[in-house]
Amino acid sequence: MVTLTVGKFLSDVNGRVGCWYGPEVPRDAEQTKRLLLEAATDEFAEHGLDGTTVERIAARAGVNKERLYNYFGDKSTLFSKVLATELGRIDDDVPLLIRSLDDVADFAARSYDYVAEHRRLSRLVIWEGLADSGDLPEEAVRSELYRGKVATVVNAQRAGIITDSIAAADLLFLVLSLSSWWASAPQIARMISSAEDVADVRVGRRASVAEAARRLAAPHRTAL
Repeated sequence: MVTLTVGKFLSDVNGRVGCWYGPEVPRDAEQTKRLLLEAATDEFAEHGLDGTTVERIAARAGVNKERLYNYFGDKSTLFSKVLATELGRIDDDVPLLIRSLDDVADFAARSYDYVAEHRRLSRLVIWEGLADSGDLPEEAVRSELYRGKVATVVNAQRAGIITDSIAAADLLFLVLSLSSWWASAPQIARMISSAEDVADVRVGRRASVAEAARRLAAPHRTAL
């Protein structure tokens, strides 16, 4: 049985016509959730939390907006769900294991690759930072991802593999910053280096990120 919604045009604050949505195609609940999450990820990455509407997300997904409320609650909760999902993906794809100093360099390089290929993640993180009030939905869940990485850094410090002159949490944050900032502020990178973000340039930047991370994490006894 096909569920019908009232089709209408969406417009932005300047009155420009947006997208059309009409009949809602029947789907199972999990498929609908996936469509809404993917649409929300694109919308939030493009426009941020405050610049995105529930109506636009639902229209992009081809789903009645009431289903969005039923599955995810309000817009802020959905935004946090989107970020938790994206951060979970990079955590799965780029795990942190430190058995040698080179592992830190490799982690930084692989993180750089991931962020360069998944630009939505950097945009989402920046949008969230701009709207941060100090109390995020699902913050405790997301914090667990980082606590595990901090514990890995602490263990490597205790084993003498990497420096303990920088606090473990600070060291992790610095390495992640090295890996992500080119994707987060491409305009600054372009103005500094006068280089476009193309494949051969990325190869050099990746090598720089890896070497910087290695030097940053190196114990004092390690020759540079």
